[in-house]
Order: sequence, then structure tokens, then C-alpha cells
Amino acid sequence: MLPILDIKSLNKNYGPVKILKDINVAIDPGDFLVLVGPSGCGKSTLLNCIAGLEPISGGAINIDGQDMSQVSPKDRDIAMVFQSYALYPTMTVARNITFGMKVRGVDATTQERKLAEVAAQLQIEPLLNRRPGQLSGGQRQRVAMGRALVRDPKLFLFDEPLSNLDAKLRVSMRSEIKKLHQNLGATMVYVTHDQIEAMTLATKIVVMKGGVVQQIGTPSEIYNHPANLFVADFMGSPAMNLIPARTRRSGDAMEVEIARSDGAPVVLRAPAGADLPTDVILGLRPEDIAEAGFRSGSDVQAAPCRIDLVEPAGADTFVVSELGGKQVTARLHAETSAQPGMMLDLAFDLAKVSFFAPETGERLN
Repeated sequence: MLPILDIKSLNKNYGPVKILKDINVAIDPGDFLVLVGPSGCGKSTLLNCIAGLEPISGGAINIDGQDMSQVSPKDRDIAMVFQSYALYPTMTVARNITFGMKVRGVDATTQERKLAEVAAQLQIEPLLNRRPGQLSGGQRQRVAMGRALVRDPKLFLFDEPLSNLDAKLRVSMRSEIKKLHQNLGATMVYVTHDQIEAMTLATKIVVMKGGVVQQIGTPSEIYNHPANLFVADFMGSPAMNLIPARTRRSGDAMEVEIARSDGAPVVLRAPAGADLPTDVILGLRPEDIAEAGFRSGSDVQAAPCRIDLVEPAGADTFVVSELGGKQVTARLHAETSAQPGMMLDLAFDLAKVSFFAPETGERLN
């Protein structure tokens, strides 16, 4: 299958400053690609390059097999939804949605039909005669999405479309966008700094830092097998525990020793076949550290840990303990008896462990 979007060796410079460095990303028709990373990582610049709003300094952007590097935005067969909504304040909702079709010479009957379809899809029929100033933030966002949907383009581009909404509305709009993607089967490229949004929406995620792609993969691959310390720390809430440790040989097996300030070190067996350097960073998600007795498996190993902090969170209770000089978070069941100051046997699921090199931050297993 020919990729619908194929970015090859893309570079973007502002004078001597390199903003995007050798970006290579390809997605198939129907994919939902999310570009995620901290502010200033280059994700919005990359989206603008795909849209043609920013000229590129090198490489190629192919949409449906055609190089679009020198093609103007209006001829790229894309539709873009902006963070600021970019609605015409003097036009009604209906005119905002149909204006682009009118400019392109689409006949009035088709305009009305598409308007009715999109308004029903987004549940904005009662708003069609209002102006943007009479709408809430969530309603404006639906109108901006409606204006894009009537285009039926090859690519939908979203630039942090939910960042102006409050937390509750963001969650419901996220569900709306996911449903839209499932119902339309459209190809979407979506920029966000919110890693929960990325994990929820994407079929494929690109994690960026400093204009460089750190990892490309499915949400599961990014979450369970982060390529380096940056991805491990950035993706997930709470973040992955990253614990300095030392390894040693014990017969055919390898042991991992984690220092503690309040007692003997915690010693865990590395998974079978592990071949690790002496100094490592051990990575475990909070849900992979449980109360002993609540997790089973050949790679689950328990060790007594002093509980420093208990944080009830409804369905779960998070506890914090000091290991390797770091605050380590475990996700326990809601009815745990854990109390600050007590020793509690915690079970570490080493089947889920990630090991990283302290010097380079790269994944070792």
C-alpha cells in the first residue's frame, strides 16, 4: 500500500538555526498520526510544513504519491483545524462552514447537503444561525471541525485543537474526534503536547524533542518499549519510574541491585537472557509495582520497601518509596493498608522492565 503521507529526510532551518532535523515519517490511509513532545520541539512547525504554510529547507513531503514540497497549501488537498478556531466573526455558523466550498465554486445544493451532514455528525444543527461570538469554546471547536469535514480532503491536520478548552470538555471533545476518525476512516495528523491525548487518539505516535524524532510507534510500543529515557519519562502519567541500579553476575543469571538509604539494597533477578552493563537505569511503570500477593508470574519478585507517601486516587492508591536515591511510585489497589512510615512488601514485575544506558539514555533490552 502506498503511504498517503511520506516525509523523507525533511529539514527546516530559520537562518543558521536548525528547527527540524532529518525527519522521516510515513503513514497509511486511515491512520491517525499524533505528533507529541514538549513546547518548542518542532511538532507544530512540522505540521505547518505538511500544510505548506512553512517552506522546507530540504527533503520531500509526498501526499498520495506526489511531492508537495513546492505546491501551495490550497492545492495540497488538506483541511486544517487550528488551536484558535480561526472563524469569521461576522458570519453565521452555517456560512463559516460553507464559505470555503462557495469560494471553490461548489454548487449550492451540494453545499446544503454537506452542511446538513456535518451539522448532524457534530450535533450543531441548533447553532447554524448563530455567530461565533455567541458560542462556547467547545461549540466553536465543533464549527472549526465542521468547516474541515465538508472538504473531504486526503489529510486532516489538527494543531492543538483542544488546548483552549477546560479539562472536562477536552475529554469529551477527544472522544468526539476519535469517533469521527472511526466513522470517517479519514487520515488525520494531530499535534499535541498532551501525552494522554496522544495515547488515546493515535494509531501511530511520533515523539519529538529538539527537532529530532525520538521514537515512532503504536501507543503500545511507545508506552511499553520506550526507545530512550526521554520517551520513558515523557509518555505516561504518572511517569515511568527510572531507578539507577548496578548489575552483577550470579551463576548463569544476572542480578540487579538497587541501593536504599534506609537499609540493605533491593536485589532483583534480571529476566532470563539479559546481558547488561554494570551501571543501568531500571524503568518500571507504577502499575508494574504492586503490593505483594496481588501480582503473580515467574518474573514477579517482592522486596520490603519503606512507604514515604500515600496518595489515594479513587480506584487506585499511589504509594511513594525511596529506591536508588529516587522517589518511586507504585500503583496499589484502593483498599491497601499502606501507611506512611511502614514497611510493605512490593512486587516488581520484571517481565515489564526497561533498561537504559545512563550515559546515552538509549534502551538496552
